[in-house]
Amino acid sequence: MFDNLSNRLDGIVKRLRGKGRLTEADVDEVMKEIRSALLEADVNVMVVRSVCNRIREHAIGATRSQALDPGQQVVKAVNDELIRILGGETLTLQYASKPPTVVLMAGLQGSGKTTATGKLARWFKSHGRQPLLVGADLQRPAAVEQLRTLGAQVDVPVFSDPEDPVITAFEGVEEAKRLGRDVVIVDTAGRLSIDAEMMEQVRLISGAVSPDYTFLVIDAMTGQDAVQTAEAFHHTLEIDGVILSKLDGDARGGAALSVKEVIGRPIAFASTGEKLDAFEQFHPDRMAGRILGMGDMLTLIEQAEKAFEAEQAEQAAAKMLEGQFTLDDFLEQMQAIKKMGPLSGVLGMMPGMPKELKNAQIDDDALKPIEAMIHSMTAEERARPQIINGSRRARIARGSGSEPGEVSRLVKQFSEMQKMMKKMGMGGGKKGKRGGFPGLGGLTGAGMPDMSELEGLMGGQTGGLPGGPGRLPR
Repeated sequence: MFDNLSNRLDGIVKRLRGKGRLTEADVDEVMKEIRSALLEADVNVMVVRSVCNRIREHAIGATRSQALDPGQQVVKAVNDELIRILGGETLTLQYASKPPTVVLMAGLQGSGKTTATGKLARWFKSHGRQPLLVGADLQRPAAVEQLRTLGAQVDVPVFSDPEDPVITAFEGVEEAKRLGRDVVIVDTAGRLSIDAEMMEQVRLISGAVSPDYTFLVIDAMTGQDAVQTAEAFHHTLEIDGVILSKLDGDARGGAALSVKEVIGRPIAFASTGEKLDAFEQFHPDRMAGRILGMGDMLTLIEQAEKAFEAEQAEQAAAKMLEGQFTLDDFLEQMQAIKKMGPLSGVLGMMPGMPKELKNAQIDDDALKPIEAMIHSMTAEERARPQIINGSRRARIARGSGSEPGEVSRLVKQFSEMQKMMKKMGMGGGKKGKRGGFPGLGGLTGAGMPDMSELEGLMGGQTGGLPGGPGRLPR
């Protein structure tokens, strides 16, 4: 997401950081590039104008104040402005004092509304709530069945009545009260385009259930059209927040960077993949950091804490400290890392990660050749890979469908990683301390291998396994 804008801003930021002083001519040149970058990202033209005016005002002020590092101040201004147009602060949900808390979902057909409804139910459940899904989309064939399927996958009940969408929504809230469910999420009908009938129906549903929150689901890939959709719905429903779907498929990000400025409502959640767990609360400050290449350690830490059991992480960290980390342990850690989400997304959240790696489309199959080689080893070989000789390499290669040279590189790079881990001490692993990414001060709370070393094992810049030297596997 935001790949194109991130690449453009990355070049601008690097040039700014190299300047000790800025002139107004420098500012004019920078603003021209920022304006072009935002327009190419499909940001609404009025938003671009107001954003650039605010950044320019700050930048000119920095040059006139003879600040010690005006370049850095301009970078800060860009970061602050990105946070502002992305919503400012993270939306904090307030639950109804008398349950249930009612959430109304609105959006055009094809925006991913029903899927987002299922993902939101899973999110509420993961936060200790007991949601009920209400299928009030009686317009689209099989919409209710799709919702029932999603509900079954996240173990959340679904209520629907085929008679009338307004009555269904009202009765769904009553059913939640009867069952003691504390959150109700109402899925409503969409159309291929905005029309009076759809707006009237969703307005009547809103009146019947008096929602605590009304979320508009917008397809991030629709660009500036999403802003027009948001304006139309907001005029009818008084939107409380936006859920961006398919954000992982949009390299530009214009919808995300425009909607808050246009309708004055924040982005509440973002759907970043097809899986039900690829859904996260939207944090403007973290997203601004990702766009500017500063990483997103807080989200990375949260995902790591979900993926790793604390006891398992401490045991792994202790083994690393003592130099006893085996290929079995490494395989277990790789599988846990995959639970954190797509590998390219994990890499993109790490500060200082090279642009080539952040932009690489690394799918989850990238680790399969490594897993196959490790599985082809005996228990003794996984525990003591230094015993792997020529005949053993040949056998492992045949069993995993790889080449003996690839097995050699895996063993060599794993040995180097072991030494590095023991030397760096992992920043934790002792009793009462937390493990972490090597070199990151134990931030993640999980005893995990260094991602740069993992990239080497995967065949990246260190010339590793599948795909040949210098290439990431596809």
